[in-house]
Amino acid sequence: MTHLRFIATPLEGLRLIERHVFSDHRGRFARLYCAEELKAAGITLPVAQINHSYTAHRGAVRGLHFQHPPHGEDKIITCLRGEVFDVAIDLRRGSPTLLRWHGELLSAANARSLLVPQGFAHGFQALSDDCELLYLHTRAYAPEAEDGVNARDPAVAIAWPLPFSDVSERDAARALLPPGFPGI
Repeated sequence: MTHLRFIATPLEGLRLIERHVFSDHRGRFARLYCAEELKAAGITLPVAQINHSYTAHRGAVRGLHFQHPPHGEDKIITCLRGEVFDVAIDLRRGSPTLLRWHGELLSAANARSLLVPQGFAHGFQALSDDCELLYLHTRAYAPEAEDGVNARDPAVAIAWPLPFSDVSERDAARALLPPGFPGI
């Protein structure tokens, strides 16, 4: 029996992961990560860092973050509590889907995760109060390689489901992408 199902999205390499959830009168159980099942799906992701975020208020936006090569990382994002609109933007130089974005609803209830490959920016909007996310990263955070895309950048034009209630000063101050942005 497989515990993880991998679903392609319109952006090559970006995948939705559905987990098989075992439920009974006591509650539920689900596998979040399985190296064997990932490998069988053609994905080799050594976990180098695990992060947890808490977002207090509905409408808050975090991101859109990425690390420049050679510090690019793959991420698996899972919502443990609440509900978020999770977004990835293709920033890969030469990609036919450069600057296209894809969003997925992740929640504690729907048992889904998003696999975000290197070369994508990632962020989310909380759709409920008290959201908690778990991130598995294939590389450790490298402050000198960190960058981001402004969540309101018209070159990307993300259709956020709610008005913004909060954005960090750093993310709100990010410059817009230059015309003819070549990718990373």
